[in-house]
Amino acid sequence: MTVQATLAGKHALVTGGGTGIGLAIARALANQGAQVTITGRRQTVLDDVSGPGLHGAAMDVRDETSVQDTVAAAISARGPVQICVPNAGIAEGCSVHKTDLSFWRNMMATNLDGAFLTIKACLPGMRDTDWGRVIAVSSIAGLRGLPGAAAYAASKHGLIGLMRSLSEEYIGQPYTFNALCPGYVDTPIVDRNQAAIAQRTGISTDAARQLMIDANRHKRLLDADEVAAAALWLVGPGSQSINGQAIQISGGQTV
Repeated sequence: MTVQATLAGKHALVTGGGTGIGLAIARALANQGAQVTITGRRQTVLDDVSGPGLHGAAMDVRDETSVQDTVAAAISARGPVQICVPNAGIAEGCSVHKTDLSFWRNMMATNLDGAFLTIKACLPGMRDTDWGRVIAVSSIAGLRGLPGAAAYAASKHGLIGLMRSLSEEYIGQPYTFNALCPGYVDTPIVDRNQAAIAQRTGISTDAARQLMIDANRHKRLLDADEVAAAALWLVGPGSQSINGQAIQISGGQTV
């Protein structure tokens, strides 16, 4: 695929960029000419997908020091982060009456605290520039309740609240803050969830997968590239008035 130059000179940082949605977004940004720092907890995974425009850096979004040090090193190497994509997250279900505090806190630490720490580390450099985009990867579960996954849904609701608040804080400035809210996407997370659902409910893995397919209004799993295309729209020309939005990508109206 021919590299375009619409994002030439821009430095993007994508957390959870070694697989799934994060990798699709990172590759799409690199294909538009950006230099993209991709982070994740396993350097070997990042090394496998690193290449032209993609630079892997091990980082644990739950650890403030890890985030600060990794982002600082990326900025030193490639300049201020002008496109920040807090994508790293976990998707695990558990009924509230079975949810212990350690499960709850790990969900919040990864999905919500991790986004906050990443954005906080990127913002100072972004504010010294004349343009910036923060695109958080939330979920349809961030807009509605999800049975059997209260902790996950709460973390994704919180992420949308964070983006909406930031959009108000910086309104009128050349930075925008939006959340992408996909339905079920054909990634390894869905593969893991179908096994977990099957084990929890006693249905087959095929039936568990079909439950997730049916939850999307158009009755198919999304492709990660569909989410990446929405991210490209938010960093493209004419996107400056799209701000504080929770954009559904789910095949139809779901909320």
